[in-house]
Amino acid sequence: MLATDIDSATASAAAAGGAEKRAYVKRMFSEIAPRYDLLNHVLSLNIDRRWRRKAIAKLGVDRNPSATYLDLCAGTLDVAAEISRLPGFRGLVIGADFAEPMLRAGVRKVVASKIAPVTADAVELPLASGSQAGAIVSFGIRNVAGFDEALRESLRVLAPGGRLVILEFSTPRIRVLRTVYLLYFRYVLPLIGRLVSGHRTAYTYLPRSVASFPVEEQLAQKMATAGFTRVSWSSLSLGVAAIHVGERPASAKG
Repeated sequence: MLATDIDSATASAAAAGGAEKRAYVKRMFSEIAPRYDLLNHVLSLNIDRRWRRKAIAKLGVDRNPSATYLDLCAGTLDVAAEISRLPGFRGLVIGADFAEPMLRAGVRKVVASKIAPVTADAVELPLASGSQAGAIVSFGIRNVAGFDEALRESLRVLAPGGRLVILEFSTPRIRVLRTVYLLYFRYVLPLIGRLVSGHRTAYTYLPRSVASFPVEEQLAQKMATAGFTRVSWSSLSLGVAAIHVGERPASAKG
């Protein structure tokens, strides 16, 4: 079997949530880190910036601008940087990601007094229980090996009343749009991604990981099962992405 075939098979298994997922995702993101920001903006036609701003607005930082917030699966720290620039923000954003090269690629965005990059896995965070006023994960939760564990760990580190905001890709439900979207996602995106990043499987993994990710109602139910309350979700760009919001109960312990 050719090396390209082995990589493709591994990417497919990882996208489906196989045992290979953690190792593959960590290696893949480490390898594409230098071109990650460029590819995100190009492949989403720059709409990803607007999506992130909408998700950050749901976090409710204005309720407690001096507190500590968690940017989970932080990648190149786009979200952390956006939060740090919010008017009146005087707190700290912890940018946690298990692929250190991604954090290093985003270090130019760091405001020393407001952003603290931390190499950490979403399923085992080196943070005290109840220490975060809010948490947000942007296009990263589907890449976590141990999705349910990551939800429970996010709940643990949130202060009572703190929000978890999840911004993630979804699949449009309008038939015509869905057809066009899937054609782009399955054929055009992998080709452009491979040419620009030089990585053979990263942008083949992406559409397959989205297809394997829970649909909006299922994700909302998983959040509720993990212990979040006041769970809600809203679609973006006719269903291309979605924002989910849940809160740690005010009476939660531990």
